[in-house]
Amino acid sequence: MSQFDAIFQPIQLGKLTIRNRVVSTAHAEVHATDGGMTTERYVKYYEEKAKGGCGLCICGGSSVVSIDSPQAWWSSVNLSTDRIIPHFQNLADAVHKHGGKIMIQITHMGRRSRWDGYNWTTLLSPSGIREPVHRSTCKTIEPEEIERIIGDFAQAARRAKEGGLDGVELSAVHQHLIDQFWSPRVNKRTDEWGGSFENRMRFGMEVLKAVRAEVGDDFVVGMRICGDEFHPDGLTHEDMKQIAAYYDATGLVDFFGVIGSGCDTHNTLANVIPNMSYPPEPFLHLAAGIKEVVKAPVIHAQNIKDPNQAQRILEGGYVDMVGMTRAHIADPHIIAKIKMGQIDQIRQCVGANYCIDRQYQGLDVLCIQNAATSREYMGLPHIIEKTQGPVRKVVVVGGGPAGMEAARVAAERGHQVVLFEGQAQLGGQITLAAKAPQRDQMAGITRWYQLELARLKVDVRLNSYADEAMITADQPDVVILAVGGKPFIEQEPAWGAAEGLIVSSWDILDGKVVPGNNVLVYDTICEFTGMSTADYLSEKGSKVELVTDDIKPGAAVGGTTFPTYYRSLYPKEVIMTSDLALHKVYREGDQLVAVLENEYTGQLEERVVDQVVVENGVRPDESLYYALKPQSLNKGQMDIAALYDIKPQPCLSESTDGDKFVLFRIGDCTAPRNTHAAIYDALRLCKDF
Repeated sequence: MSQFDAIFQPIQLGKLTIRNRVVSTAHAEVHATDGGMTTERYVKYYEEKAKGGCGLCICGGSSVVSIDSPQAWWSSVNLSTDRIIPHFQNLADAVHKHGGKIMIQITHMGRRSRWDGYNWTTLLSPSGIREPVHRSTCKTIEPEEIERIIGDFAQAARRAKEGGLDGVELSAVHQHLIDQFWSPRVNKRTDEWGGSFENRMRFGMEVLKAVRAEVGDDFVVGMRICGDEFHPDGLTHEDMKQIAAYYDATGLVDFFGVIGSGCDTHNTLANVIPNMSYPPEPFLHLAAGIKEVVKAPVIHAQNIKDPNQAQRILEGGYVDMVGMTRAHIADPHIIAKIKMGQIDQIRQCVGANYCIDRQYQGLDVLCIQNAATSREYMGLPHIIEKTQGPVRKVVVVGGGPAGMEAARVAAERGHQVVLFEGQAQLGGQITLAAKAPQRDQMAGITRWYQLELARLKVDVRLNSYADEAMITADQPDVVILAVGGKPFIEQEPAWGAAEGLIVSSWDILDGKVVPGNNVLVYDTICEFTGMSTADYLSEKGSKVELVTDDIKPGAAVGGTTFPTYYRSLYPKEVIMTSDLALHKVYREGDQLVAVLENEYTGQLEERVVDQVVVENGVRPDESLYYALKPQSLNKGQMDIAALYDIKPQPCLSESTDGDKFVLFRIGDCTAPRNTHAAIYDALRLCKDF
């Protein structure tokens, strides 16, 4: 393992030894239940990372210390009560038994939350200035409240220590209360808590002193900060170096976690968890700048996805530990695989940000390509065990995400697997998505499957549009249809699909249709494809108007992703129009006329264009399913109770002798959803074959 020696060097944080230099940094998992407790799902999620070799897990992003810092919106961990202590003991035991260490991030979020739920709290900030992202009003915090919250931080740290955790990380990032006091953008006070540098630092310093006094010197206390707020009126990199040095000089901080960018606006929020449109480790220079002025070890986590990156960063001495958080969401066994030389078997994060975009919607963190992540408590495995039953002949039709996962899992179980794919390459809609300017790294999902299917010796038959005869010729025991669907542009006859007046987003992205000069893109789905198509067309030089009947273009694209599209579309002068539905399209000479109807007034208006592109989702391709259904043992039916309970399908226990076979359909050929849903369908179905 000399190639990755730097990764596997132990390191001291305070008096604690960490077995390697890799960290899963704090993020809001949206897994805490029962009033913010770390119950079974939470424990299993972190145990899997420790089992996979992660050196340090810092859990519980935005875990609250006070009852007036709402935690229910993100199902974050609640450290404001002693109820958490036995739950922490379960968490610590689960991680420690695999040799890992576990800490938690603690915070008061101040103004950065919502008030309209849970305790219907009064939000606080140093000067009563609301935060743009959450749009929540707040009061100016009073000195008595400041003293109370300082005490709450200390008690939260005590609970973490009594629960057996290895440390706490004070959150002074993302515009939480500590860095709200730091920033002149938010802190306009003229008393002892504002104004001069020392006064603005006072709240964080008093928190740090109180926490250290409560937990002693043998418990790790770190601090997470940003390297630059990226606001003209905010904290610059030089400001942040001064702040880090100021706190480091106390000797009370055992490590600094450094990320780039503040995130109190939608635009800066996208920087904090860089998606695939960003270069690798785009803010490493900010963390390295902090390291120059502090003695405590520095951790950095932003877009570090693979072991070569991690090794290079550590060897170069830029920071002392690397955070590979989304990398562990994609593959919690990444460290074990590095250690065993199984680099090609690592399921590498592609930066789709499905995980964190769900979190910002208050949904549980899931991975776009690994359906077992966050479902460990349900029995969904990251490592597929060999079957103890009969070896079956499994035929999978369709090489998109559902089909590739079905073939992989069935082959891992030890079955003989044939995979038919009509195109010249695997990937399905992933291949299409990867052709868009901001989505090219999606192809990494397919690359991993190609390597795995080759390793598992799956019989992959490309350029093969399988029909009934081809499938039955293989004498299968199980047939899994994952043939996807087709663009649903025929839904409204007035759109003119039958007359060739409109084209689909697929036609454009796949290069089947040449982009027009003046193009109207009508997107009624408001997810990635419509915005990707507009971006692709504008990149090719088309003048584009992106129209939707929803509240805004990209309304269903997550909070860390839609800003990167907007950054690309606005400079190309793409017109973005909401609240208009495509009523009809007709030809007028050499031009097309798109008639648009206002969603609220019914008023009609027209656009004269060269081309109309419609994104209206996918219609399942059901023809092969209905051809095979009569001769299947189970008539193509899925026992959904068993599927949802993650149990084997009862029909698999029946004999498939003769011409009969068991038939299932998964992914978009059942009902169009997304990549994660397709992969989840396949894993929960095939893991018990």
